[in-house]
Amino acid sequence: MFTPLANSSYQMPAHFGPRYQGAKTSGWYHDVTTMIVSYVTDRELLSRYIPAPFELAETAVVSVAYARNRNVDWLAGHGYNLIAVNAAVNFKGQRDQLAGNYCLVMWENLADPILTGRELQGIPKIYADISDLDIHEGRWRAEASHFGHPIVDLEVAELSTPSAEDIALFQAAQQDKDHPMAWRYLPNVGAGGEALSEFTLFPSQNQLSEIQVGSGQVNWQSLSWEQNPTQFHIVNALAGLPVLDYLPAITTRGSCNLIVADSPSRVLR
Repeated sequence: MFTPLANSSYQMPAHFGPRYQGAKTSGWYHDVTTMIVSYVTDRELLSRYIPAPFELAETAVVSVAYARNRNVDWLAGHGYNLIAVNAAVNFKGQRDQLAGNYCLVMWENLADPILTGRELQGIPKIYADISDLDIHEGRWRAEASHFGHPIVDLEVAELSTPSAEDIALFQAAQQDKDHPMAWRYLPNVGAGGEALSEFTLFPSQNQLSEIQVGSGQVNWQSLSWEQNPTQFHIVNALAGLPVLDYLPAITTRGSCNLIVADSPSRVLR
């Protein structure tokens, strides 16, 4: 009979054995292109989606980040696209006191990273059709949809390369507050309530070869249950957060490591 081994990493269906670990299954994403559009929104409205012991940062900021991930080691060189929506927060637990970003939702267009990120790190990942990055005449653009109905589109234009000093300041600020956090929530089987509820931290290591700054824009759709029966409430909630002021948009190229040996994913207390 099958018996799981202690200290091995399993995912459903666990009875086929632990996750494969080999020479090329690192956490490195060797070709990552991102664009991030951030904006100030209504503090009271955004706070409705922030669970305690998180608190919104001094300024209520939402960031919508698109990433085109290519040459991913643990996917044997395959890749995928994602759009993540984050809120600037402070975590004030009994043990941990962190400033960073709370992931409200992350859409991805491939099942494998959705399941892995949800089960192992507690990231609230769901599926969408996400376009490849379109760059035309200096304008970057991407969009997501589900069941053939648009969810969101974002674009960045008027890009310029900041000075080496500004890039160094940006990277230093990211290191001080680069704490991506999420809520790992699993419901009870066949009943209401929670089987598991814990907050998680999932650090990463970024090596950027290019940073540009520009102006960005995000356009959310309003959807009905008939158009998107499993996600319409998520999309409509985000669409209901007003854009009070856009912050400078950012585009980057580089690589990213999601398995950082000296700073692994962990549960926050």
